[in-house]
Amino acid sequence: MKTNPSLNRSLTTLLCAATASLLILSQPAQAGYMVTLQQIGSNVVATGSGAIDLTGLSFDFTGAFDPHITGSAAFILTGPTPGVSIDTYTGFTGPTSFGSGLGTFASSGSGDTVGIAGFIGFIAVRHGYVSGNALSDSSFYNNATLSSLGVTPGIYEWTWGTGANQNFTLDAVALAVPDSGSTFGLLLVALGGLFGVSHLRRVHVA
Repeated sequence: MKTNPSLNRSLTTLLCAATASLLILSQPAQAGYMVTLQQIGSNVVATGSGAIDLTGLSFDFTGAFDPHITGSAAFILTGPTPGVSIDTYTGFTGPTSFGSGLGTFASSGSGDTVGIAGFIGFIAVRHGYVSGNALSDSSFYNNATLSSLGVTPGIYEWTWGTGANQNFTLDAVALAVPDSGSTFGLLLVALGGLFGVSHLRRVHVA
C-alpha cells in the first residue's frame, strides 16, 4: 500500500502540536490571582481564582462597588451582585487600561469580590479578607462580547513584589468558547477528522 510522505509529516506535526496543547492545558494555574474573561456562547464570563498576598500594599479605604468592567481605566471587579463591602489597597504597578470601554455592569455574579483599578490605583478584596487565603468568583455579562464591553484581548498583569501571590492577572481570551463540550473533546474531534482524511487518502492512492 502506498503512503503519502507529505501527509504523514503533516499528521505528525499536528499530533505533536496537539500533545503540546494538552500538556499546557494540564499545567496548574500560575500563582497569584487570575481572572479569565472570555466569550461563552452569547455571554462574556469573568472567572477568577487564586490568592493575594497583601504584603507591600497599603490599606486605602472600605467601600462598596457593583461588579463591572471599564477597559479604559483598567477596572474589573468580579463577584456577587449587588456589590458587597470591600477593602482596597494601593502600591502596585501595571497597565492603566485594557481597552476603550467606559463601563458595563455585570448581569449577575457569585463568590468572593475581587478587583483591580489600574488607572485609579487600587486592588479590591472582600471586606475582612485575610492575606494569602484562596479566592474564587465569577461574573456574567449577558448578550455581550469583548468588543461590546470595550476590552482588548490580551494578558495584563499588575505586581507589587516578587512573592508567589503578589500579582493580579487578567487574561482576556480572544477566542469564543462553545456553550457545551470541552477543549479536550474538540481536540479529539479534530484529530479524529484528520485521521479519517488520512485513511481515505491512503485508500485512494493504494
